[in-house]
Amino acid sequence: MEHEKRDHALLSASGAHRWLVCTPSATLEMQFPDTASEAAEEGTLAHELAELKVRNYFYTTDFGKRKLNAAIKKLQKEELWQDEMMGYTDQYLDYIKVVAMADRIQGRAEIEKRVDYGKWAPGGFGTADCLLLKGNQLHVFDFKYGKGVPVSAEENPQMMLYALGARDMYSLLYHFEEFHLHIIQPRIDNVSEWSCTEEELLKFGSYVQERAALAIEGKGEFCPGESQCRFCRARQQCRARAEENVRLAFSPDMGKLPPLISSEDAGRYLTLGEDVKKWLEDLKEWALAECLAGKPVPGWKAVEGRGSRDWTNMDAAFEKLTKSGIAEEAMLYERKPLTLAQVEKLLGKKDFQDAVGKFVVKNPGKPALVKESDKREAITNKVTAAEAFKEEN
Repeated sequence: MEHEKRDHALLSASGAHRWLVCTPSATLEMQFPDTASEAAEEGTLAHELAELKVRNYFYTTDFGKRKLNAAIKKLQKEELWQDEMMGYTDQYLDYIKVVAMADRIQGRAEIEKRVDYGKWAPGGFGTADCLLLKGNQLHVFDFKYGKGVPVSAEENPQMMLYALGARDMYSLLYHFEEFHLHIIQPRIDNVSEWSCTEEELLKFGSYVQERAALAIEGKGEFCPGESQCRFCRARQQCRARAEENVRLAFSPDMGKLPPLISSEDAGRYLTLGEDVKKWLEDLKEWALAECLAGKPVPGWKAVEGRGSRDWTNMDAAFEKLTKSGIAEEAMLYERKPLTLAQVEKLLGKKDFQDAVGKFVVKNPGKPALVKESDKREAITNKVTAAEAFKEEN
């Protein structure tokens, strides 16, 4: 299936984390075009590669090695192709293989399967990357190629909608009692799994029905927030988001407070103001576009930023310099080794590890402040007794 040509439902599964919380956003963002970023197009290409590999594994007779190689060669001609996609999609395939071979239960795989969950959300449908039907178990797999925010499978509305649709689609052949959701995000080593019962899934379905009834009519209360606003197409002009962020930034209702904030206060302020910075960036981006289009934004204007210089013909310029006595090797070119990451990308992870892995040491990263839900272990500035009491030279 050509991923970029898919239709999208008003109440899409990928946008469920938004319209389930902020119901009017579903119709509001329809006023804006659905533009794809380069990162999204890169993800689409990686998904196509992942689909080919999974199809070859489960349906080798119909889609054998020759067809697989021919299809991959075609993808490699795409402008956004990166060799590292091969390794990341292998990780996705390997994960599915492990689940498929577990329990010694023969399973049936559905790849890039369109599922209809319109019974719960009017007109709702989506495409599941891979479904694995194993007796009373339904496994839903989602391949995430993004390397920004880790995505969790726990109570993930997109995945649960896929599970609802698949349960309904195969109800005549299967009676699923266990629903297992799997998210594989290999570029940031994030694998998330979560399971629920049929009762829990149907309870979620009832909640979806209530919220979808409002969303489809553009009714309900706007509920701006960092998560639901992040990819909303109306985020730059949404009045509810603007008013909420102005309130958080300039007039929070805190009452009379001590002159100094505590660590508890800091945590609360960071949480409350999380979307403020993003909102201001989105607002400035939209205002700049308005100014460039000749539409006035009172108090603001578009100007040309700091420019840069470049050679019109570097070879000719360097030739003239060398003829005037400038040493080419010593003055005009700088010999610089590739970074570790660039060498690894050039060789591929496995070959890199086999060849020079023993020469690599991982240095600790610079401390960063993240949400408590982040899976990384918390750190503190630990000082040993020897360091604390060592004599100064």
